[in-house]
Amino acid sequence: MDLEFKKLNAQSISFLTQYYGKRHDRTCDSVILDNFLWADFYHVHYAVCGEDAVLWTMNIFGKQYAALPVCKMEDMPVYFEKLERYFNETLGLPLVIYLADEAAVEYLNLPPERYQVTELPDSRDYLYSADALKTLSGKKLHKKKNHLNNFLKNYEGRFEYRTLTCADRQSVWVFLDKWREQKGQEVEGHLDFEVEGIHAILNNCSLLNVRMGGIYIDGRLEAFSIGSYNEREKMAIIHIEKANPEITGLYQMINQQFLIHEFEEAEVVNREDDMGLPGLRQAKMSYAPMDFARKYRITQLL
Repeated sequence: MDLEFKKLNAQSISFLTQYYGKRHDRTCDSVILDNFLWADFYHVHYAVCGEDAVLWTMNIFGKQYAALPVCKMEDMPVYFEKLERYFNETLGLPLVIYLADEAAVEYLNLPPERYQVTELPDSRDYLYSADALKTLSGKKLHKKKNHLNNFLKNYEGRFEYRTLTCADRQSVWVFLDKWREQKGQEVEGHLDFEVEGIHAILNNCSLLNVRMGGIYIDGRLEAFSIGSYNEREKMAIIHIEKANPEITGLYQMINQQFLIHEFEEAEVVNREDDMGLPGLRQAKMSYAPMDFARKYRITQLL
């Protein structure tokens, strides 16, 4: 095979970005930043196919997977077959694709005698109205608005929102150290890798198409968020949102202000999946999603 897979690094991001946005896709994987954020955890590698497509592989807990080719929808079958041949002939494995979006699955229309297509409910992304999250208006978001008003009342004159840049990385690191310490050891094992991914973003943010913002209280960073923008879908994608849990209303504040200041043009907000965690699922549902971006696993049957 003529595919050469390379480890993803920050220097390759700006080049690879040109392959994105060629088709409709409302998942968080429609932008490249998630691949970079989790590059070490999932051992993410890429292969470029001329000017038309980029292919992705990853290793999850010792098993080799791929993502759907990043290309125009009409080119999807060609590069799907190319990826399949690489798995079969070079790796000696059946092709398994993880987190395939619904639109691509429908377009490929894979024959059931050759492929098993399984929906992954824990991996569906939560989609929200950007206007609703910016205003928190309506009965469904009344409690969120109350939390926000409580924050405004208690911290009037003591807080400010700031757009974050690479120069603010030290403040974020100090906050992250404290946030991770509060989590203790009895937490999900992915958190340390998430922190490492955030460090990688901050160390290379001048090379990345990333938007960042934070809430400072009494001059100290107490909440921050990192996101990307999918221009084709007019969609803000919130990759990271952290806040001091001891400050009531702070999560509502960073959620709202980040969208207002950094994603004025957004109509849809993708706040990613809940990883099957009940607490995270409850938190995401409490913001009244308008829809979900459903994802699937495709397994080649041999």
